[in-house]
Amino acid sequence: MIEFTIIAWVMSFLAIASALYAIKTKDLLSAAISMGIASLVVSIMFLLLQAPDVAITEASIGAGLTMAVFIYAIGKTERWEE
Repeated sequence: MIEFTIIAWVMSFLAIASALYAIKTKDLLSAAISMGIASLVVSIMFLLLQAPDVAITEASIGAGLTMAVFIYAIGKTERWEE
């Protein structure tokens, strides 16, 4: 039980740190990748909570499809914010 709590705290810290990095960075591609990492960490947390259907959905839509759309859109625009 203590191991699960430690893992949950570490995963929560990683998700929050990745989201904060996405907010603070000026590089749009780094922000999109950072949000994909945050989504992937959240899907791992869902797996640890024994919700595999939600984890698969979060990984495929949140980390996969959304990040791909963001990267495609960034490719059509300028990469750096002024």
